[in-house]
Amino acid sequence: MEFGSPQFWLAGVEIVVINILLSGDNAVVIALACRNLPERQRKWGVIWGAAGAVALRIVLTFFAVALLDLPWLKIVGGLLLVWIGIKLIAEDDSGGHGEVEASQRLMGAVRTVIVADLVMSLDNVIGVAAAAKGSLFLLVFGLLISIPLVVAGSQLILKAIERYPALVIAGGGLLGYVAGEMAVSDTAVEGWISAHAHWLDWALPIACIALVVGAAHLLKLRRGEPPDPAPG
Repeated sequence: MEFGSPQFWLAGVEIVVINILLSGDNAVVIALACRNLPERQRKWGVIWGAAGAVALRIVLTFFAVALLDLPWLKIVGGLLLVWIGIKLIAEDDSGGHGEVEASQRLMGAVRTVIVADLVMSLDNVIGVAAAAKGSLFLLVFGLLISIPLVVAGSQLILKAIERYPALVIAGGGLLGYVAGEMAVSDTAVEGWISAHAHWLDWALPIACIALVVGAAHLLKLRRGEPPDPAPG
């Protein structure tokens, strides 16, 4: 594909659109992970989290096709995403942890963002790689464009969470849903589910929502905290 040709620019537009469509869940993770940081550190948590996640996605893209064919990988990733969802909901909303230095909390939030994005990007990068049609420049350019999109989306969600704290539950539930979707599409079980238990395609994602929200509430109750109000 020749640089500057109509096909080149069309592929670039396709990559940007794909990243816009796929940035929603990433923005949710960043907002949840950074919501308890001190005000002055939130901006850096969002920026470094988004930049690190996109850089990791660029690397992952080169191995995505082979990775997606590995059995049990998506199931393991789904379990990890469930754990992240529980952790983000159950995290202290008061901005506590005073014994932890702010820099450590910032790095912890960035690590959470990058790990979650790594798990969620296993499917996403296939679409981006296909749209790039072998052009490394287009691939990197398109993914770099997604950084301001994710940063802007995260800032909006952070403001919404400040106003409606119950949205934290909805965000954690979204991670549970994505985890369930990943698990049922794993190559180790996809064929069996399609032949014998097609209902798991919708039941497992819903069950994972309940697992994430329920486990997080149990953890909060064990710490003596009141459960979060339901969103809405």
